[in-house]
Amino acid sequence: MNVKNRWMYLAIGTVTLMFMGLIYAWSLFRAPIAEIFPEWSISQLSLTFTISMVFFGIGGFVGGLMSKVMSLRLRMLIAGAVLFTGFFAASLMSKEASGRSLVMLYIFYGVFGGTGVGIAYNGMLSSVNSWFPDKIGLASGIMLMGFGIGGLTLGSVVESMIGAIGVLPVFKILGIATAVICVLAAVIVKLPVKEDEDALAELSHRSDTAGAHVVNTDSSKNYTAVEMLRTSKFWYYITWAILVDAAGLLVINSAADISVAFGGSAVLGMIVSLFNGAGRIYAGSNFDRLGRRVSALINNTFILASGVFLVLGAKTGAYIFIVLGLVCIGMAFGGAPTITSAYINKQFGPANFPTNFSIANFSLIPGATLGPMISSALLESAGGRYDTSFITIIGFAIAGYLFLGLLDKTTGTK
Repeated sequence: MNVKNRWMYLAIGTVTLMFMGLIYAWSLFRAPIAEIFPEWSISQLSLTFTISMVFFGIGGFVGGLMSKVMSLRLRMLIAGAVLFTGFFAASLMSKEASGRSLVMLYIFYGVFGGTGVGIAYNGMLSSVNSWFPDKIGLASGIMLMGFGIGGLTLGSVVESMIGAIGVLPVFKILGIATAVICVLAAVIVKLPVKEDEDALAELSHRSDTAGAHVVNTDSSKNYTAVEMLRTSKFWYYITWAILVDAAGLLVINSAADISVAFGGSAVLGMIVSLFNGAGRIYAGSNFDRLGRRVSALINNTFILASGVFLVLGAKTGAYIFIVLGLVCIGMAFGGAPTITSAYINKQFGPANFPTNFSIANFSLIPGATLGPMISSALLESAGGRYDTSFITIIGFAIAGYLFLGLLDKTTGTK
């Protein structure tokens, strides 16, 4: 039996997602690319990241569909091939062909990079989670922590490499590295077989029995994607997730600037990234121990606390309140994807989790659109002051409590 190997699979899944998380490190590449192609505008360069995020969602959905007809090994090999093609082809951009090179950047970094990451992300998360029916929140949290801090932990290495050899050669190295990681994951990580499933079912039964007073799920029924989309409990939950993402990105989009505006350093603004990772494990542990209802309420309270602390910081000028606000928003933003992964698995069943989770993951797109858009509009109308932005976070938290209440009524949670 391979049950004893599940922690090794979790470690490999986490390392794999750390490398996939480099897709978030676009800011490391943007300035060096702008030096090579100074004629490209900021908006043209920023569009690259937007494209990569959209195709990350599409890649996850495609990966979910692929799970119905392909083995994990084949899916990871395809992800590796797509990422290698994307990064390697992006490295062939030429200053002499500026217009064509911009299209190449959009296609190979944006489309290929985003799609490859989405397929690998979906494959690793869904497959490794299948080994942890008793600790679904913890397993999701650890892997998503890796994904969330990938750009932060590996970013310094990438930045040093760019300084030494230039950004385009680094793209070649990243193409090779991400492909190798995907191949290793494809070879080592396995899905449970029948005898493993029996042992895992026993672990799950013990966990559900021990936590029966807090965990409210309907995992006895495996919902198809269409069935899931027809339920109000899905839409109430996803609306809440969008609110969390939007509130988080309202701050995260400008964390370094906020820190500087209130007397701190830009580096200290990156505290959000650290607590983004911590929030993923904390939320996962809460889900396993306390269930969806309490873990989501705690996560929502982090948003409310963040808004209150930031407003106090703006009103009093006390920098400690700004720091506490950044810590809380990092915890909340990090916790949301972990709770989503665990909730979709538990509430709608593990059989169709790859597809169902990929659909739920699309909540990032409206959240990533609303947060920065609202932040920019409020900053402009307030003449660069953050007061109204901070108050808006409190509004998001109140709306979050409302949708969690509606979700509780739908699922019958006590």
